[in-house]
Amino acid sequence: MKTYRTKGNIIFDVIIYVVMIFVLLICLVPFLYMLAVSLSAPKAIINNEVSFIPVGMNFEAYKQIFSYPNFFKAYGNTIFYTVVGTFISLCMTTLFAYPLSKHHLKGQKIAMKLVVFSMFFSGGLIPNYLLISSLRLTGTRFAMLLPFAINQFNLIILINFFKSIPNEIEEAALIDGLGYFGILRRIIVPLSKPALATIGLYTAVFFWNDWFNGLIYLNTDQFPVMLFLRNIVNGTSMLGDAAGSADKATIAISIKSAVIITSTLPIIILYPFLQKYFVKGLTVGSVKG
Repeated sequence: MKTYRTKGNIIFDVIIYVVMIFVLLICLVPFLYMLAVSLSAPKAIINNEVSFIPVGMNFEAYKQIFSYPNFFKAYGNTIFYTVVGTFISLCMTTLFAYPLSKHHLKGQKIAMKLVVFSMFFSGGLIPNYLLISSLRLTGTRFAMLLPFAINQFNLIILINFFKSIPNEIEEAALIDGLGYFGILRRIIVPLSKPALATIGLYTAVFFWNDWFNGLIYLNTDQFPVMLFLRNIVNGTSMLGDAAGSADKATIAISIKSAVIITSTLPIIILYPFLQKYFVKGLTVGSVKG
C-alpha cells in the first residue's frame, strides 16, 4: 500500500532529524575530545594540536590511574553497589508498586499522596545522616544500598505500567488458584520486562555515579570508584595549580580526561543492551489511558 507524504510532513521530518543530529553532536563531541586528550602526548596538548583524534598516542594517563593503590578495589566496590543496589531496588520497588496499582486496596490513595509528597519534600542532609547513624549503617556497605532502595519516580513509572496490564489476566489466574505472590512472580514480572529494564537502568546509573553518599557514610576502603576518581581529580588539580612547569599541568589535564572516560565508559557500553526496552518501558509506564 502506497503512502503519500505531504510537503509539511517532509519538512517536519527534516527538522526532527536536524535536531536529533544536533543533540547527538552536543553529547558526542565533548566525549570524543576528552578521549583524544587522554590518549595524546603532553607536547601535543600544550601546543593545542588535539581536536578529536589523538596526537602522539600516549597511554601514560591511564597507566597512572591504574597504578593508584586501591583503584581496582574501588571499581569492585562500585560494581557491587551497582549490581546489588539495583537488584534490591527492583525487588523493593516491585513489591511496593504492585499493591499500589490496585484501586481496591484500602488506603491506596493516601499512600500515593505520601509517595508524591516525598518526591518534592525531604528531611534534608542532617536528618538523613542522623537516621543512617542511628540505624548503625555508617561505615557499612548497606549505607549505600538500603536508603535508596525505592525511588519515587521509578515507583510511579512501575505503578502505571502495572495498571496497563489487563485485570482479566489476574482474575483468570485467581480462579485457577494462583495467589497474588504467584501472579506477581509468574505473570506480572515477566510482562513488565520493559518497565523493569527502564527503572533498572535509571537505578544502575544512580549507583554508578553516586560519590557524595560514600564520602559521608563510608570508610576509605569502601569508597566507590567515582569518589576515588574525584579524589584523583582534586589531587591533579592541586598538582596543576601548584606546578611551575607546563608539563605537570598538562599531565593533570590528561589524567582528568582519562578519569572521565574511565568512569563513563561502562554505562555507555551497558546502555545498548537495554535500549530496546528503554523507550517502551518509559512511554507505556508514563501514561495510563
